[in-house]
Amino acid sequence: MNRIDEKFKRLREKNEKAMIPFVTAGDPDLGTTVELVLAMERAGADIIELGIPYSDPLADGVIIQESSNRALNGGAKISGIMGTVMKIRDVSQVPLVYLVYYNSVFKYGIEKFLSECSGAGVDGVIIPDLPIEERKDILEIADRYGVYLIPLVAPTSKDRIKKITDNGKGFVYCVSTNGVTGVRQEIGTDIGAYMGIVSQYTDMPKALGFGISGPEMAKKYKDCCDAVIVGSAVIRKIAEAKDKEEAVESTAKFISEIKNALVG
Repeated sequence: MNRIDEKFKRLREKNEKAMIPFVTAGDPDLGTTVELVLAMERAGADIIELGIPYSDPLADGVIIQESSNRALNGGAKISGIMGTVMKIRDVSQVPLVYLVYYNSVFKYGIEKFLSECSGAGVDGVIIPDLPIEERKDILEIADRYGVYLIPLVAPTSKDRIKKITDNGKGFVYCVSTNGVTGVRQEIGTDIGAYMGIVSQYTDMPKALGFGISGPEMAKKYKDCCDAVIVGSAVIRKIAEAKDKEEAVESTAKFISEIKNALVG
């Protein structure tokens, strides 16, 4: 069984929601990425998203764009990130998911990328700009290597939700609002109604992301979904830290606060 499925099975047995943080691999460096992942797992993270840095991340706001730039300037590349995952796998079985843009996968080689994901221990991939028309070929290769292709839907998806989620695995990444990633004080979407629509088309766990700013917002929406994804707010903790040690410590504390909000 894929680690993602195992995680959600255990969480359902405890009637618990998943905490899914996002960090950009290589920000500030790949060694610190290993430390961050392990610290977040200890703090209560259930699944961890690793962003593969990209020079033109269309779905991301300024915070994650700057994080990608720092990682790229530091020399982070897909091959090095695969090695980083292998180091994590030496000591941890936390489910790991890549968030990666289609052009990065295409340029690296689709089969090479997915075979290396499988070999390194990556459980799933999210490709936010993957055209539905291109998905069939990637899905076949991903299935062959046991890597889940995680679907992503938005409030505007509506009648396309069934098509998007068909053959998807792991969980559905539900974008909370139109626009790019970022820390928000309020989410204008009727999340309850939106999650209800998604549930009409798929039984996969629903993970709510884009704009979850902290424990209060996580607690507000936890009853509407199966997981919350927190990205920009985590990246901001890393960026504001005075050194790597503080980055790891403050990020772990933040993750713990969110997980407690989901459990409480």
